[in-house]
Amino acid sequence: MSRIVVVGGGCAGTGLAVAEAFVRDGDQVVLVGRRGDVLDEAVARLGSGSALAVPADLTDETEAAGVRDLVAGRFGRVDVLVDNAGGNVALGGGEPSLTELWTGDFRSNVLTAVLLTEALRDLLADGGRVLLLSSIAAVRGGSGSYGAAKAALHPYAYDLAADLGGRGITVDVVAPGFIDDTGFFGGRMTRERRAFHVGQTLNGRVGVPEDVASLVHWLASPGAAHVTAQIHQVNGGAERGR
Repeated sequence: MSRIVVVGGGCAGTGLAVAEAFVRDGDQVVLVGRRGDVLDEAVARLGSGSALAVPADLTDETEAAGVRDLVAGRFGRVDVLVDNAGGNVALGGGEPSLTELWTGDFRSNVLTAVLLTEALRDLLADGGRVLLLSSIAAVRGGSGSYGAAKAALHPYAYDLAADLGGRGITVDVVAPGFIDDTGFFGGRMTRERRAFHVGQTLNGRVGVPEDVASLVHWLASPGAAHVTAQIHQVNGGAERGR
């Protein structure tokens, strides 16, 4: 039986790679994101029979509840939830204030995950999976408010794992390092900065979205039923420093 997989922030980059991994298994994927046009492009790429686009601002509790209502009405359950939505205010251009940096990163990285997860909690199937996308910045520092926001997901994952573990539901955190070929840096990654990040990995290999997708896919598999409340770093080798 195909699984129902909800991917927050699933319209491009790592989220789309994650969605593709599940679609290859024959699973039904629900893509949630703010940009309706990009969601539609993702559905066209994945196939309308395998993917459903649900436009929503996941920093808004009412819109997160709307996602829950749609998923409940259409499918009645969630087998895998991947909380991938996020961003770094500092990379968005302009000169945000200190308050805008910290509140913006909290909203886009913590609220998006928490509001979607809590909205869908009662739909999670026994034996289901919850995967939270963090960042190596959460454990290594170097990104200020962004790393701090991602770090907030870690204790939340432990709490969720304790609450849901009795139903065989696992909760894990995936913390990527530098992942190439995404829109995360908004075109601001210079050749020198890219070389710096690659040089900081333990094996000199740049990460790609498929690396993250492969780990998420495995953590959602029956073979990973024993793995929960863990933080998994992935980027072609954990970074040595900032």
